[in-house]
Amino acid sequence: MPNNPTILVVEPGRNPRNSLVAFLEKQTKARIHYAKDPTEALDLIYKDPKIELLLTDLYLPDKSGLEIIRKGVGKNPALVPIVIMPPGNRKYIVESLQAGAYFYIGTPYDYQEILEVIKNGLEYQKLLTETLNWNTSLRKSDGFAGIIGESKVMKSMFKTIEMVTAYGYGNVLLAGESGTGKELVAQAIHDMTPGRNRHNFVPVNCAAIPDDLLESELFGYERGAFTGANRSKKGRLQHAEKGTLFLDEIGDMKPGLQAKMLRVLQEHVFEPIGSVKSIKIDIRVIAATNYDLDKAVKNGTFREDLYYRLSVIPITLPPLRERLDDIPHLIKNFLHIYNRGRQDAIQDFTPQALQRLKQYDWPGNVRELKNLVQRLCILHNGKRVDSRDLPEKFKEKAGPEKNPGAESENKPLETLDFHSMTIDYENRLILQALHSTNWNKKEAARLLNMKRTTLLEKIKKRNLDQA
Repeated sequence: MPNNPTILVVEPGRNPRNSLVAFLEKQTKARIHYAKDPTEALDLIYKDPKIELLLTDLYLPDKSGLEIIRKGVGKNPALVPIVIMPPGNRKYIVESLQAGAYFYIGTPYDYQEILEVIKNGLEYQKLLTETLNWNTSLRKSDGFAGIIGESKVMKSMFKTIEMVTAYGYGNVLLAGESGTGKELVAQAIHDMTPGRNRHNFVPVNCAAIPDDLLESELFGYERGAFTGANRSKKGRLQHAEKGTLFLDEIGDMKPGLQAKMLRVLQEHVFEPIGSVKSIKIDIRVIAATNYDLDKAVKNGTFREDLYYRLSVIPITLPPLRERLDDIPHLIKNFLHIYNRGRQDAIQDFTPQALQRLKQYDWPGNVRELKNLVQRLCILHNGKRVDSRDLPEKFKEKAGPEKNPGAESENKPLETLDFHSMTIDYENRLILQALHSTNWNKKEAARLLNMKRTTLLEKIKKRNLDQA
């Protein structure tokens, strides 16, 4: 057993000197706190952040042991709760584990069994503490919770995220252009929120799932609810219970489904498709969009009441062109990712190359920069990337880009066909990406900053598989 742990025991209506407390004091080197009811137990948890393990009865005066667990873990995410309950009630076992309990012990209990469970629980607590400390240290070692940024605008956003994560409630609306890292911010908010970070982070891309399937994905359905529903299925709302539901591209959600989501946010209940039974839900919703939802509300394509429910805490992610000083830091991070396993790894970019990149407008934002670094790690042979090694669009400070078909520059005007030349250049880029990735279409799509479905359609339509 770890040295000198701190344990809180909650036992109602018993003399602590003749109970489990006395046994633990005798058999362990632990510092034992004792509480006879939930109010006293929670007071101790709030006052002493060093309590590592909670051992509580399920049935207590006024409140159940589950409330101590929920509020205790919310206050101290590293707390490891163990529940003592009568045997045979599977419902309460499941509820205890969902509330955050590490283990349960049936009554009448065996003291040696309790010692073994406590020992394992304290070892788990040590690992949990290390994990939480590691997540906290991410800000120092790898940006802010994995988000890279040293610019003033990013530091301001980090402060907002810190304030948001101090509480486990309050829906968040992330706005920003495509490629600015909205899902990364949503994941950071979940990971840094005590209590919720012990449960699921469930992402849903509202634009990627067909409209007729999105409702069943979110709400789930009962067996026989529609043709093909041969069994009941839990929706993503239930999978996000106690955790976070991330609704990406919320602006693409259709009006009918918007009304149902509004009820979820207002009443914290929903019904699976085909069911008349309401299910209570405790989730934080983080929504993201690259649309102007204010304009969508005025146009009548997005519900105003849902917009206000989602945007309790609005956060706007800056585009890369407004945080150009972060480009060297981002490149360093991406090189670390894509250089793994390479013998001739790229070490850095020259000042001239960085200057060229800072003069670019970055319509694809951080995602476009990440794809550029990945492309260079695959295709570039040198230790350093110079300005001449960059793609053509980065080589000019201003003005229109040169025609990518270099061989066409000297062609007479009447022989130029913009459509066919564009397709020809696209085909060459696609083939180059496919060859570079050994025909791994998913990786090729990522390299080209293109949706995989779009790439597959182009390959099939243009018979590039035969090339």
